[in-house]
Amino acid sequence: MPLQTVEPQRLYRQIAGQLRTLIAQGEFAAGDRLPAERDLAQQLGVSRPSVREALIAMEVEGWVEVRTGSGVYVLGRPAQAKASANAAPAAPAALDAAEWGPLELIRARRVIEGETAAIAALQGKRRHFDAMAAAIASMREMADRALMPLDGDRAFHVAIVEAGGNTVLTETVERFWDSRRGPVFTRLGGYFETVPSWRAAIAEHEAVYDAVVARDASAARQAMHAHMEKAHQRFSVSWRRARK
Repeated sequence: MPLQTVEPQRLYRQIAGQLRTLIAQGEFAAGDRLPAERDLAQQLGVSRPSVREALIAMEVEGWVEVRTGSGVYVLGRPAQAKASANAAPAAPAALDAAEWGPLELIRARRVIEGETAAIAALQGKRRHFDAMAAAIASMREMADRALMPLDGDRAFHVAIVEAGGNTVLTETVERFWDSRRGPVFTRLGGYFETVPSWRAAIAEHEAVYDAVVARDASAARQAMHAHMEKAHQRFSVSWRRARK
């Protein structure tokens, strides 16, 4: 069964669906290594990051195992979970079909949060600036303890959007950030988030903060865009550079 070009709607779920079908129909047996991310992207007509999201989703569901520096390998499936050639494959722990892809989420955050940072620079009050500073301090403290500073990260971005006084934007950014705790994003972070990467992210947060408290809306927008672009890059590097 040849791979088919997919449409860009819930893209990573469509890619994962095609690969699960191929596995269930025996195109790839347990222990087989899947084609390289680059080759899958070419065959499917999609980007490599989209393929990566699909592979991470499949790992969460128990279809494959990602071995950094080696490849992605098909796991054995119990007989009852294998589908016939005419039936849809069954997964033992299917993800929520509505879960956003991590890299697509970062792109959306770049659009929205660039503007919330600019608004914060124009409308923010001292209490908002203090909350941002406290969030950064919390992030530094957690990183110094070799812990992932997720709570401080969320607090920083929420403080920025709250400075604009728009409930819809605040709830949107909160949903964006809380989606980051989903199983696909969490598993992806397990490969690519490290203390050094978080230290880089903290420096990016400080650049946003400096622009906001300076009341420079343009610089705040640019700093937030740069932060999101670098975050996207951190999750898009070669598997060989992932945590061992």
